[in-house]
Amino acid sequence: MDASVEPFKARRIYLLLRSRLTSGQFVPGTRLSSEPTLAVEHGVSRMTVRRALDQLSSEGLIERRPGAGTFVRDAGLARPVVVDLTNVFSHLLEMGRETSVRLLSFGYVTPPAAVATALGLKAGERTQRSIRVRLTDSAPFSYLITHVPERIGLTYSEADLGTTPLLRLLEGSGVVPARASQTITATLAEPDVAEALQLEIGSPLLSLTRIVYEETGSGVEHLQALYRPDRYSFHMDLERNGAAGHRTWSPVTRLPKKAAPAAARKTNKKKPLSSNSRSKRKGR
Repeated sequence: MDASVEPFKARRIYLLLRSRLTSGQFVPGTRLSSEPTLAVEHGVSRMTVRRALDQLSSEGLIERRPGAGTFVRDAGLARPVVVDLTNVFSHLLEMGRETSVRLLSFGYVTPPAAVATALGLKAGERTQRSIRVRLTDSAPFSYLITHVPERIGLTYSEADLGTTPLLRLLEGSGVVPARASQTITATLAEPDVAEALQLEIGSPLLSLTRIVYEETGSGVEHLQALYRPDRYSFHMDLERNGAAGHRTWSPVTRLPKKAAPAAARKTNKKKPLSSNSRSKRKGR
């Protein structure tokens, strides 16, 4: 057998078992089939199975006990982030409050031609370029490469970007985002991205490119966002509109969550008695 084929088979077994483990098909503490049994079941060698199990063990999904077997662990997988595509900007601010960010790179550069064109920059105009990793429950789920025109990027510091959502910083600089254009596709993790997102090189990723424009039509942000599909997903609710025979599906826009009014939160505060109630109490 060609030895070069074995790593690919091990990868296939790893992905299959990982899918079963992360989808909840196995209860924590369950003993998995032995290496010989798995090898026969999947038509591969024991060494191939061992490679797959080693990878699962390194991710904390299983525990290998010498002489006892391989057991499913309660890995405490990170809660996936779900995004409402019809209310992206409200979600960005909410995500900034509920997740953490690690800033990997911050500087001023001459952007790639495609980015300069998308933002409508003049020849030679630079951008503030940053690379960030966003985490939920201490687990990385997105790798963000952002370009902002230098004139805007100079209004905030590296420290600001490490603690405040970029959209908030843009608004603080006087920018009023009016519309955005975004494209969603798929790609594979390059070495730097794979390391930052704790994945193997070549792992599948969701890829989103978004360009934000202000009211004048000028581009104010170019974002390339790469997401782990096991920790991030896009969601959209649809409803049918129109007359019979001409009905179409349209997105349902969700209103952003609002905090309860202060008066409503003070549940322990007694309501004042009405005049009728006071009269009744006096008659008791």
